[in-house]
Parts: sequence; C-alpha cells; structure tokens
Amino acid sequence: MINYLKESTFAVNDVIQKAWSITKKHYFSIATLCFLMFITASASSLMAFFIKDVSKVLSVIMALIFVFLYFTINLSLFKYIFHLMDDEENDVKIVDTLPTRQQIIRFLIATLYFIGCILFIGLILFPILYVLDPVLRYLVKIGWVSSFNETGVVITQVAVGIAILALFITWLRISFFPFFIIDKNAAPFESIKLSLAITKGNFTKILLLLLVLGGGYLIYLLFNLLQWPFVAFIVNILSSFIIVPLSSVALTVAYRKIASEYKGDEHPDILHNIV
Repeated sequence: MINYLKESTFAVNDVIQKAWSITKKHYFSIATLCFLMFITASASSLMAFFIKDVSKVLSVIMALIFVFLYFTINLSLFKYIFHLMDDEENDVKIVDTLPTRQQIIRFLIATLYFIGCILFIGLILFPILYVLDPVLRYLVKIGWVSSFNETGVVITQVAVGIAILALFITWLRISFFPFFIIDKNAAPFESIKLSLAITKGNFTKILLLLLVLGGGYLIYLLFNLLQWPFVAFIVNILSSFIIVPLSSVALTVAYRKIASEYKGDEHPDILHNIV
C-alpha cells in the first residue's frame, strides 16, 4: 500500500510539473478562456436575476443560450490545451479551437447520461436509507437492538456517509467523458464507459491530484476560520488567477497520461470496470 501511494504521489508530481510548464508558457491564452467561462457564468446569473419576473419563457431561453456558450468555451479550453500538448511549437488562434457542432451535441447528450448515472446511484442508495428508520425501530421492538437513539443515529450516519462517498466516486470516475469527446470524438455513452474504464485503478492518483489542486481553496478556508480576512483575500486572488488555469491544464494532462497507459478494450463494458 505504501509503495502504491508513493507511485501515485510521483505520478501526481509528473502531472503537476507538466501542467505548470504548459500553463507558464501560455498563461494569458489559457487564463483568457477561464475568464470567459467566469464571465459567461456570472452574466447568466445576472440575466436570470433581472428577467426572472419579466418572462419565464425568455428566462429559460436565455439560460439555455448561456449554458451552450459556457460549454462551448469549456470544450474550446480543453481542445486548446490538447493542441499545446501535441504541438506546442506552433501557435493556434483560440477561435480555431472551437468544438464542432457534433462535439457540442455529443457533449450535451453525454452530460445527460452523466447526470442520469449520478441519479441512478442515488435512486439505488437513498431508498435504503429511507428503510433504515423503520427497520431499526422494529429491531428495538423485538429486542435485537437495545437503544434506537444511539444505535440508530450511528448506523444512519454511516449509511449516509457511504451513500455520499458512492456518489462522489461515481462522479469522479465518469467525469473524464468530455476529454474523450474532444480528443477521440467518442460517442456520448461511449465516452462515459471509457471514462469509467481508464479511471479503474487510478482513483487514488486522481483524488490526490484534486487534493493538491484544491489546496489553495483549503488554505483560503483556513485563513477565513482564523479570521485573517486580508490574507484570505490574497490567497483567494492567487487561487483564482493561478490554480484555476493550472487545474484545467492538469486535468487534461492527467487524462492524456492515464488514457495512454490504458490497456483495456477499445469498447469497454460497464460491469467489468465498476470496481
């Protein structure tokens, strides 16, 4: 286990170093795309606030437009980073990295599959939590459990924790689907299956990478708890302008690394890649 964690740590270091090298050389173009995503999300929130009482139909239409724009910029960012990784010597205009109409449609369909997978896991797990209360009360009634308050609370908390963990693992393992659509032009559900396949055996590495990338935000929360608002503000600014662009590059580099090491089937099934 210790050797596995060492290997995972070294793998994360390699990804961070490669991502930092790319981000440092092309910071302004990558940061511009990240800033455009931020502006799009902020404009969407403002627009929804101002027109929510004007027309619900118009509000829905504008929301769809902003979602489409946000996803288009997001996919453009991934496509641009792929170009930097594959052909770093030749410059490319951001406008040339716009995803094709087919890729956007496939991404939107795959997103629905992604949401469906999360909801499916939730539908399996949370009914079990709903049944726990009457079952525990029945066990108390027949004398198998002495106290519902202590035992019931503990068991319920453990069950809720397991359910949340299962949802998180599912989210993390299938969240690489956009890369397959942009990089391999994969079909929507195929991209979900490929994401599940390449993350099999790489969960610890991906989790460590997310913890490293999320370190800036954790430090920001720490300074907030210590009531050092000025230091927290500086950390938040640095995190926004450095960690966010670096995270986008690092996740793309991580995808390319684990995808290149994948030795499984080109058309994997789900059952053999769940665990």
